[in-house]
Amino acid sequence: MAVKKIETWLTDMDGVLVHENTALPGAAEFIETLKANDRRFLVLTNNPVYTPRDLSARLGRSGIDVPEENIWTSALATADFCARTIPHGSAYVIGEAGLTTALHEAGYILSDTDPDYVILGETRTYSFESITTAIRLILGGARFICTNPDATGPSDSGILPAAGSVAALVTKATNREPYFVGKPNPIMFRTALNRVGGHSETTAMIGDRMDTDVVAGVEAGLNTFLVLTGITHRKQVETFPFRPDQVVDSIQNLITIAETGEVEI
Repeated sequence: MAVKKIETWLTDMDGVLVHENTALPGAAEFIETLKANDRRFLVLTNNPVYTPRDLSARLGRSGIDVPEENIWTSALATADFCARTIPHGSAYVIGEAGLTTALHEAGYILSDTDPDYVILGETRTYSFESITTAIRLILGGARFICTNPDATGPSDSGILPAAGSVAALVTKATNREPYFVGKPNPIMFRTALNRVGGHSETTAMIGDRMDTDVVAGVEAGLNTFLVLTGITHRKQVETFPFRPDQVVDSIQNLITIAETGEVEI
């Protein structure tokens, strides 16, 4: 059996490392193994609400020590994309600190006057006024971007509408489809690899969703691991036209691979 080297790791957060702010089995040990063996890694999340510092603190409270520089969000990927496409541009933003901070740090001005982009992110306080402004700006020529396509998100009281649902409302009103930057867009992974200096041939992606994590990893040419501690169940894997390289019970099963830097193929 052949052996493939894994030098860089990308891993989803919710459903892989944590579940409702509780560390999943093996998550802390896996991260510590990566650090002890000098593996390059990033924790990826489609959640654009929080800054990497916020997310690092959240993981720390769960007992998982991930430095903020090892966290890559859809907000950061969106800011990176905008800065590369239209450097030092302007944007009208619907979102929270994770998105606005990322855009400021990328050299962007936040404005509702003839912006280059309307950027829709996640917030618990979507307002009719802000959505109306976004619609009018898009109809006036602003380019439409959404940080992530997730239609719903979790809360303590049940699901909430997320960016993808609000984007559908704006699309209906403007007849303009947004460009989604977050997973499953492979650009989320490519920008992450650029950040850590990784190469697709020696990078693994760990996720809990076939329709975002795994498909994006496959399309980006990464080695993919599906863990069964989140959204996708084992029986559901067979319903998709693509496959992960391996299906494992949890991230705990990947600690040895993280240590040796090798996986059998």
